[in-house]
Amino acid sequence: METVTLSSRRWWSLGALALSVLVIGLDGTILNVALPTLAVELNAGTDDLQWIVDSYLIVLAALMLPAGLLGDRIGRKRLLLIGLTIFLGASVAAAFAGGTGALIAARTAMGVGAAIIMPVSMAILPSIFGPAERGRAIAVWTAGTALGLPLGPVLGGYLLEHYWWGSVFLINVPVVALALGAAAVLLPESRDPDAKGLDPLGTVLAVTGLGALIFGVIQSPTDGWTAPTVYVPVIAGAIALAAFVAIQLRARRPMVELSLFADRIFLWGTVGAVFVSLALVGLLFLVPQYLQVVLGYGTLATGVRLIPLIAGLMVGGLTADRLVARFGFRAVVTAGLLVLATGFGLGALTGAEDGYGQAVRWLVVIGLGVGLTLPPIMDAVLGTVPERSAGAGSGLLQALRQVGGAFGVAVLGSLLSWAYADRLDVAQLPAQAAKVAEESVAGAATVAQRLGDGELLSSAQTAFVHGMSVVMLACAIGAVLVAILTARFLPGRARTEAAASKNEDHELSGVA
Repeated sequence: METVTLSSRRWWSLGALALSVLVIGLDGTILNVALPTLAVELNAGTDDLQWIVDSYLIVLAALMLPAGLLGDRIGRKRLLLIGLTIFLGASVAAAFAGGTGALIAARTAMGVGAAIIMPVSMAILPSIFGPAERGRAIAVWTAGTALGLPLGPVLGGYLLEHYWWGSVFLINVPVVALALGAAAVLLPESRDPDAKGLDPLGTVLAVTGLGALIFGVIQSPTDGWTAPTVYVPVIAGAIALAAFVAIQLRARRPMVELSLFADRIFLWGTVGAVFVSLALVGLLFLVPQYLQVVLGYGTLATGVRLIPLIAGLMVGGLTADRLVARFGFRAVVTAGLLVLATGFGLGALTGAEDGYGQAVRWLVVIGLGVGLTLPPIMDAVLGTVPERSAGAGSGLLQALRQVGGAFGVAVLGSLLSWAYADRLDVAQLPAQAAKVAEESVAGAATVAQRLGDGELLSSAQTAFVHGMSVVMLACAIGAVLVAILTARFLPGRARTEAAASKNEDHELSGVA
């Protein structure tokens, strides 16, 4: 397979891929600010709103693995164009949906498109960039996804203030259309001529297992881990995935090369990537609530104030490859995780009386830690997968990251709820009002406003900051533990570095 070299065309191609994943990050957060409006405009109940959000997330997690495999087989560029077209059409359908059923169906289709775009766009990178440049390319690709996260609330808040609710979906159209046109013109086609077919039973087990597991985890913060709606799908999903693994281990030509986990870089790099994804998604669950309910910012202002996080991520990501070249893969990843732990540690010291200036410090440091850690890990993990099977490898990595993110919201959300409820003072409230206040800090703020109870609002804000500190302390401890594991088990240099060094030596000898 030819790799494009010494051509500015490949950087324009990278721009097309970054645009492709930008809308996924954007769509991951823009809907959150629109839920109250959808509840009124579409007469949507709580269950309807939950399915509008969850239908997208479940399909996204469940289909990434088979999408990556299919890209290897039929052509990654071709499948990416199909995924972008599905996402484009589904966004238009969502914008003009006449009811909750139609909107849920459109969101499901958007999840299908996103599940194709994520692993396939990443799998295209090795066909464009050699080992020496792939780290920076992955950093830009990662930044494309991350940039959409704070843009979601910013654009969503602005659009809802000036236009109808469907505009939050219609905003995807120009971005996806531009990405679609650029990808069609700029990207080379790549595939694995010996790609394995999609085993029907294995595909069904993987999709249903991941889907059921994610559904149960998503339900856990609202229903509790002991509810049948949580433990039944979680157990069923775990059984299906265990059956999938058993079949793959016995198959002569497995869909997924589980032997990849015997590689130290793949195994411990994946552990690091999943942890960083878990911590980052958990942070993005916490911080908007802190900025809005505790510090009093509106939706638009909250989105703007998340920019320091993305700025730190971009700086870390764009400098990581140079640091890796100088100090080695293991040293930079371990240092990045320790920077991440420092950022969460600073966040854990936040008090209820602190302002946004304090938050900026730990947002930047956390972003820097993510940027120093995630792109090098993803580059190294992708480097362990044969280029012909890049779709399968990236699909597996992205599916695991999505599962990690879902567990991050569920587990860290449960920890937040426990610490928050433990500190909240509702002794003087009626039973129903106390129940609403204990469910969330936003609920407590609503009750306080209705009752004119300033003491309740102050108690809720203090309790939430306490809960946030507990969660951040847990993330800091987790980052230190993962840093110790990576320092112990990761090799000093990834194979991508060795290949880049070999290529560089070859070029120098040719010049000589």
